[in-house]
Formats: sequence, structure tokens, C-alpha cells
Amino acid sequence: MKIIVAIDSLKGSLTSLEAGAAARDGILSASPKSSVKIFPLADGGEGTCRAIIAGLGGSLKSAEVCGPLGDKISAEFGEVPEKKLAVIEMANAAGLPLVPDNLRNPLNTTTYGVGELIRIAIADGCRNFVIGIGGSATNDCGIGMLTALGYKFIGGGIYGRDLEKISAIDDSNVLPELAECTFRIACDVTNPLTGANGCSAIYGPQKGATPAIVAIMDGWIKNFGELSSKFLRLEKNSVAGDGAAGGIGFAFRSFLRGELVPGVDLVLDALDIAEDLKTADVVITGEGRLDSQTAQGKAPSGVAKLAKKLNPKILTVGLGGSVADLSDDAQIDAAFAILRAPMTLAEAMNSDVAAKNIFETSAQVVRLIERCGS
Repeated sequence: MKIIVAIDSLKGSLTSLEAGAAARDGILSASPKSSVKIFPLADGGEGTCRAIIAGLGGSLKSAEVCGPLGDKISAEFGEVPEKKLAVIEMANAAGLPLVPDNLRNPLNTTTYGVGELIRIAIADGCRNFVIGIGGSATNDCGIGMLTALGYKFIGGGIYGRDLEKISAIDDSNVLPELAECTFRIACDVTNPLTGANGCSAIYGPQKGATPAIVAIMDGWIKNFGELSSKFLRLEKNSVAGDGAAGGIGFAFRSFLRGELVPGVDLVLDALDIAEDLKTADVVITGEGRLDSQTAQGKAPSGVAKLAKKLNPKILTVGLGGSVADLSDDAQIDAAFAILRAPMTLAEAMNSDVAAKNIFETSAQVVRLIERCGS
């Protein structure tokens, strides 16, 4: 059998590749003649950079950049030189965990560091960018990032509060290499830029915005969106996804001609898993918990759906620390909880225990498949 293994990380327990290796070893213990190929997996959020870089054989780097509060921090990103590819997680330079609870206020945070990472990657020769934008601490509509790339916002600055006074836009000093760059953005939300479902109203409160701050920032961002659309001669002021990550979705789409793509689809495409799925007999996927949410853009369902689209006869198998109410929409043919005996959550999340459970469950799954197919 040809088997593809693509399991998301079991957070707090195993990385994607560690989980995949345990499954591979279990498969081969039961079926030594099987061909097994592991792909790391992520859904565009935390761990996306490491998953893609590991899958493509790239390298992780770090750089000192401006953090969300304006202080210098060390931020990780990845590069695959032969593909001129850079993989960046916005949260590493502008993430909410980088801001202490008592300092959370989107008026005072910036995406400038994200732009600095892009500049550094461009200087290294990268022209293709995959960017995860989850977990941001910002609501600056991307003006910080764009300023780092050479845009000048007359009357403003780099923080959320600076949106209020922007009166014009100057692109005369924009980094010329941007014209050669492509940006693909992992985006799983459809929020517009402003309004009741916009970035300020929906995500502002978790970043420290009071109702009063939400109201004023929504107005500032509306004005900025209209000014930008006129300057850039856009057909539409806002589309679905523009409100992602404090409006940086709008910045990427409009100023950088970026494409907003569902996170798991973007990761799977970057890893070039499609060709292997076309000829595989089985794909084994999974995550910490398989449940009713799995079909709603989670990585295991993304793998299963792509596999079925490319290869309708393929068998899709899900492994989870727990399994509950898994919808048929996930397109996972059979799902198995990996626990082999009663144990506490802490015991189950022990990395050695989790790896052993995946090993043994994978072996049992393959034995069943071979028995039924014989």
C-alpha cells in the first residue's frame, strides 16, 4: 500500500512531524512492505511556518524587529531559497502573547515588525511569501507593516492610534522589489473591514479595546479604507477577509496585491501534497481532538477533502486524542481515538505516551485495512 501521513500537531504533546513519525513507524511495524510518506500539517495558525519549512527542507531564521509595542524583539521566520519562498507568522512579530495583559490596547500596537520581516526576506532574495496572520495584537489596518515597506501615511504613524490623522498616502519610496513579489495569506475569516462584523467590533475587544475604542477605530478605519481605495483605484473598498487580523487582510489584498486563502489549503498547496495524494491508497490524518468543528476549516478535514477530490477511491482515516460527533462533512471515512487504556489528560498528553498511542493505533488500522482488502 501507498500511505500518506499528514497529522496536525497535538498541541502540548507532539509536533506534526513527531506525530507523523509515530504513525509511520506503527504502519511499517504491521506492514513492512507499505510505502509511507510523511507531510507536516498545519492550518495557517501557530506552527504553520515550522510545518512548511520542515516539509520543504528550508531553514528557520530569526531577526530583531519592532514588536507590537514598539520595543525590539527576536522574531522567527523561515526561508526556502530554491523556491525564493519566505514563510512568516504574523504573531511572531505582532502577536497578542507578546503584549502583557495590562498593556493590551489596539491604539498602541503596530504591525511594523511584520513589514521588517518581509524586507529582510526580500533582501535575502525571497519573492514568494506565505503569511499566517492569526493571533495578532493589532488593529492598525496594516499601516505599520506598510510603513516598513516604504509607504508613507501623511499625518499618521505606525500605531493604531495614528489611523485618526492620515490625510494622504505617498508611495514614492516603496521598496521596488515589491513589484516582483507574490503574497499568499492564510485567512480563515470572512469579516469585512468595518461595521458590526468588522475587525474593530469583532476582534478589538480581545485585544483590549473598550466599546468606545471600538467605535472610534471603526470610524478611522472606514476613512482609511476609503482613502486607500481611492489612492489605489480599487473597484471595491472592502471584500470578505479584509477585516482579518486587525485589517491587515485589507493591507495585503489592496496594497500588496495579496491573495487571501483558507489556511489549510494554503499549507497543503505550499507542501505540494497533491501529486502524492493522487496515487495513494490511504491517507492518515488527525489532531488532538476530532469533533464537530473538524469539518470547519481544520487541517485534518482539509487533507481528507483534497484527497477525495483528487482520488475518490482513497481511504481517509483520522486519528485523535479524542473523537466526538465527527461530521460526515469532514470526509474522513473512519476515525479512531488513540487512547489505549484509561488515563488522565496529563498522562495522555505526555509525549512518549502520545507517540506510543499513535504507533499502536496506526498499526491496528493498517492490519484492519489489509485484512479487509485481502
